[in-house]
Amino acid sequence: MTDSDIAFMQEALAEASSAAVAGEVPIGAVIVLDGRILARAGNRTIRDCDPTAHAEMIVLREAARVLDNYRLAGAALYVTVEPCSMCAGAMIQARIPRLVYGADDPKGGAARTCFQILSNPRLNHQVEITAGVLAAECAAVIQSFFAERR
Repeated sequence: MTDSDIAFMQEALAEASSAAVAGEVPIGAVIVLDGRILARAGNRTIRDCDPTAHAEMIVLREAARVLDNYRLAGAALYVTVEPCSMCAGAMIQARIPRLVYGADDPKGGAARTCFQILSNPRLNHQVEITAGVLAAECAAVIQSFFAERR
């Protein structure tokens, strides 16, 4: 974990907070290449009526548009919560080399908690994973969101 990992995770947390204000599950993501943010988003599944509009999917799509290339070699994806299997699969397809995430997702995480998609040796691409960056802050955002709804 580096100072830049913390700084970029704080940017992802800002996106998660914006998603919460909009009534979305508060997960935020940013994609970084060469020290600059290419794309940023929070979850938009409700707003877009789209079950695939997870923060990770949105930033993967936007970064690919910015680079005019669906392969995101050299980029890092920062996300506040461990990605699900859909998002992990998209990361494989995009050839993201590095994932940095905050809180584990014990009910659906596909990086290391429930599944290990990103490091599966049978796949044609593996992703370096840095877990637990600002984990307490990331977990608090999502826990408080759901606590308010119960």
